[in-house]
Amino acid sequence: MKQILNYLFENKAFSKEEAREILTNISIGKYNNSQITAFMTAYCMRNITVNELEGFRDAMLDLCLPVDMGGAEMIDLCGTGGDGKDTFNISTLASFIVAGAGYKVAKHGNYGVSSGCGSSNVMEYLGYSFTNDIDTLKRNADTANICFLHAPLFHPAMKTVAPIRRELGVKTFFNMLGPMVNPARPKNQLVGVYNLELARMYAYLYQRSDRKYTILNALDGYDEVSLTCDFKTFSSEGEKIYSPESLGFTRLNPTEIAGGSDVPESAAIFSKVLKGEGTGAQNNVVLVNAALAIKTIKPLSSFGDCFYEAEESLMQSKALKSFKLLLGN
Repeated sequence: MKQILNYLFENKAFSKEEAREILTNISIGKYNNSQITAFMTAYCMRNITVNELEGFRDAMLDLCLPVDMGGAEMIDLCGTGGDGKDTFNISTLASFIVAGAGYKVAKHGNYGVSSGCGSSNVMEYLGYSFTNDIDTLKRNADTANICFLHAPLFHPAMKTVAPIRRELGVKTFFNMLGPMVNPARPKNQLVGVYNLELARMYAYLYQRSDRKYTILNALDGYDEVSLTCDFKTFSSEGEKIYSPESLGFTRLNPTEIAGGSDVPESAAIFSKVLKGEGTGAQNNVVLVNAALAIKTIKPLSSFGDCFYEAEESLMQSKALKSFKLLLGN
């Protein structure tokens, strides 16, 4: 590790193969916590390269517990986190709306590190028991149209670095990896990232895959459509910029989509929105993200038609039904 750190301190980049080997060694416990902390901290102060990102991703997928969903076409709605915006759990709510609309969702999630409440925090608080039992996950997808994949149960590396990430409390390159390493390897993905540079890296890697994808970044730094500003998307159709007004919405104030100060408060917002009792701002921001996910699955459909499907799922309690089925209620 000393040689690796010196290499980083000299601002040199690793090849894809070198990055893959380093993350593999982190996963199998070859380095101690101090060494891993130094390695992660170095990446907080320098930019990651496409080759490094690809190598880290490949190591995570090589080592993960695979989830074979029997050929079902699924979608994941997942953001990198690390945007420092502390919104409520938009992508998780959008996942249940998409499931309620009749599409299969493999939601990849984790505890919040740089934010107060990640998807795993709110799901656990509301009574969901994490599992990596494949039969249970398949049953969830069949009955509720959604299964929840708590990342540390599937990725040895995430489990190894979890205590270090919690202590650091800032975004690390593991934020960048999260959406790319869903163990179910869904054929469709809506991915939110916290800056345009990373969005372009994702687009470069995803365009070489066989997935249908939409990568998005809100231009004031959100890793999802926030409706507070314009946002940019990357997909097989190319790059596009949208304004909230172009989609028919009034621009929001960031305070209108703020999350709770702790997990119970965040869970209360989550439950309220899921029951169709959210504010207009909360509902719209969740529905826009859900609509973009549906459009990712059906790229020939109009945004308006996809939004209508999402709205029906939320307002007719189909999303709530999916949530209750997942929890076994």
